[in-house]
Amino acid sequence: MILALRALGVGDLATGVPALRALRAAYPDRELVLAAPAWLRPLVELVGGVDRVLPTDGLDRLDRPVGPVEVAVNLHGRGPDSHRLLAAIGPGRLLAFANVDAGHGDGPDWDDDEHEVTRWCRLLRGYGIAADPTDLDLRRPEPGAMPAGVTVLHPGSKIPAKRWPASRYTALARELTVRGHRVVLTGSASERDVAARVASDAGLPATAVLAGRTDLAQLAALVADARLVVSGDTGVAHLATGYRTASVVLFGPVPPSRWGPPPERRRHRVLWVGPGAGPGWDGQGSHPTVAALGLDEVLAAVDEVERAVRADRAVAA
Repeated sequence: MILALRALGVGDLATGVPALRALRAAYPDRELVLAAPAWLRPLVELVGGVDRVLPTDGLDRLDRPVGPVEVAVNLHGRGPDSHRLLAAIGPGRLLAFANVDAGHGDGPDWDDDEHEVTRWCRLLRGYGIAADPTDLDLRRPEPGAMPAGVTVLHPGSKIPAKRWPASRYTALARELTVRGHRVVLTGSASERDVAARVASDAGLPATAVLAGRTDLAQLAALVADARLVVSGDTGVAHLATGYRTASVVLFGPVPPSRWGPPPERRRHRVLWVGPGAGPGWDGQGSHPTVAALGLDEVLAAVDEVERAVRADRAVAA
């Protein structure tokens, strides 16, 4: 058995796709088990190659899997806690970044500024396992009841600092509707109120509010067939990357060099004003680097990615 630990969220799983596929290719005859939150199972199925999920939410507990673990792979963090969690199940071998505090010294060194996709591919290459950081595409979900061709606005984030102000999403929704976009609002159940407020203020019908009404598989299907996605640096942006759906991603405070879509993909555009907390920020609400992004900049980025889509389609035709 090969056991990989990545007990995090949607964006974390999506950025770990190349590493998981590299493990599948390196150990084609072994069972590949992913220790991750159980609610991520629908997305794990769209990654492909993972035989089963070992339900694991964070680093509080890792159930011992049935059967011996030949290789444990830490795709979760730099340690020491995540290293120790895996070491406790007694794997034959641990693949992880070097961490003296965890008693693990044979892995590559950690780099704080490295892109999340590149990081885990480099870890595996350090152990002689080939990994392709461009291998990000997700399997398309089964056709369902989600609307196709819509423009998805995702105003929420579990990290408040990453949220573009709701009033800007309202203005964006209003302008995109005028341009002929069919706008829908997504988010978690806890973000339903802000999505409903954006929709109402933009003059959209209540049916446009899908926040809290989609499970993960339905959200993936929605993004896979969407016209456009506009969001902060959060999981839905990584779904757009995985499906090559045109997207505009609003970054701050974390730079896109660490979590952004591949720069060579023309259908994705990142907006970031640069580092800095800004004078007087009290740590509440939108980070100044997100709040500094204006409506005109976002609309210009929308125009850019839509031109890229048209150019791609012209070439394909």
